[in-house]
Amino acid sequence: MSKGVVYLVGAGPGDPKLITIRGLEAIQRADVVVYDRLASPRLLKHMKPGAEKIFVGKLPDKHMMKQGEINQLLVDLAMQGKTVTRLKGGDPSVFGRVGEEAELLADNGIMFEIVPGITSAIAVPTYAGIPVTHRDFTSSFSIVTGHEYPNKTYSSLNWENLSQASGTLIFLMGVANLEFICSQLVQGGKSPATPVALIRWGTWMDQKTITGTLTDIVEKVRSANFQSPAVIIVGEVVKLRDKLAWFEKKPLFGRRILVTRARSQASELVQQIEELGGEAVEFPVIRTQAPTKPEAQQKLDEALSRLSVFDWILFTSVNGVEYFFQRLQSNRIDVRTMSKARIAAVGPKTSEALAQRGLIAEELPSQFQGDVLLAAFAEELKPGQQVLLPTADIAKEYIPAELRQMGLNVTEVDVYETVLDTSGGSEIIELLQENTIHTITFTSSSTVTNLITALEQLGADKPLELIQQCKIACIGPMTAKTVEESGLKVDYLAKEATVSSLVQSLYCE
Repeated sequence: MSKGVVYLVGAGPGDPKLITIRGLEAIQRADVVVYDRLASPRLLKHMKPGAEKIFVGKLPDKHMMKQGEINQLLVDLAMQGKTVTRLKGGDPSVFGRVGEEAELLADNGIMFEIVPGITSAIAVPTYAGIPVTHRDFTSSFSIVTGHEYPNKTYSSLNWENLSQASGTLIFLMGVANLEFICSQLVQGGKSPATPVALIRWGTWMDQKTITGTLTDIVEKVRSANFQSPAVIIVGEVVKLRDKLAWFEKKPLFGRRILVTRARSQASELVQQIEELGGEAVEFPVIRTQAPTKPEAQQKLDEALSRLSVFDWILFTSVNGVEYFFQRLQSNRIDVRTMSKARIAAVGPKTSEALAQRGLIAEELPSQFQGDVLLAAFAEELKPGQQVLLPTADIAKEYIPAELRQMGLNVTEVDVYETVLDTSGGSEIIELLQENTIHTITFTSSSTVTNLITALEQLGADKPLELIQQCKIACIGPMTAKTVEESGLKVDYLAKEATVSSLVQSLYCE
């Protein structure tokens, strides 16, 4: 058996978007990912199907695996012919012990590659509004380990030189030794009034920052029960924090938001949440697919075969548009057969999806609920007209019922169906039980009912109680009604049925 290859990858400081392109490629091609606690677990969603993940994280007071065991694990996996990605927080060469791992791989004739990452020593202060250099304060910085290898002592550091250096001092892994560090710097000649900052979980949603001086920072940290992992910054650049603290000023900073939308449609919502400083956790409780029931397929194909008779085709969702045209293509039906029909759309995204296919929908009202849309076209909807309504298998009955009451002939067809999806649900239950999800977003009634059902199927005893701990945001009144009928309370309601409006409702009163 030929030997595999090992990628020793720096995952960056925590924010998953700060990984390098090469590092992401290594995750995507790996048969096994060996990762620690400072590498964002959200990066693991980029692993290929069937790849194995092994957690070897280290805590300040205990190790899942000793460093020597990790070194040997990488060798053993590579000897099995596997492509291995060792995912390490920050940059692997900055106190990441990558040299020890690489040495053993080299000794065993295993090909490896070291992929640099953005070190927390620079990135974490930046996210706290503290640039490590500034022309008005300093043009240099030093990175120092906060604790050293057991057979070394702090006497190996020249504290007098460090104390008298004019540059910024950055200590990694030093929270437990903060009092010693501060006392050594003062004894070495550093002014007791020198500004100090500690940043915990920098670049993460949980980022916390404490500032003080060499004189009072120890007591401040102790009073706040400020724990590792944290970066310590000593120097005049700390004074810039109040002015430059950009990350913590984002409107959704510090909020973990559950996105229940189908994965194929969740990207826009996830992106907007993260752009505003929140952390989006995806749990797509619904998955859409083409109809699988023979009777639904037959009814849809019959309707498509007589497109020329319809006076109106009313699309109520982007999914409806996409699956409608997929079926047209698979049945080799010319779109020109629907030339008689006037096209109407519920919501701007639905209208946009039609425009991408060369169809301009009828003018939309300022609100996008179905009842408002029907009212807007009431004068043009005539008794006896033929209406095609391509919807989902769980579509609400309001629109077709109103159309029939007005005397129109309505043909409803299921162009897609929704399926419950519980993959990744165990991790979501843990987050809910730990009360670390702040808000849940619902973009349709099916996401509400499917989340409750998914939690039940995954073994949650009282799913409603888990959900009730969170704020709830809904994209429209129909979704909000389903939430309330389920016994839950709506905290945020979008003014318009759009993702942007939904996100805006989370931080605008």
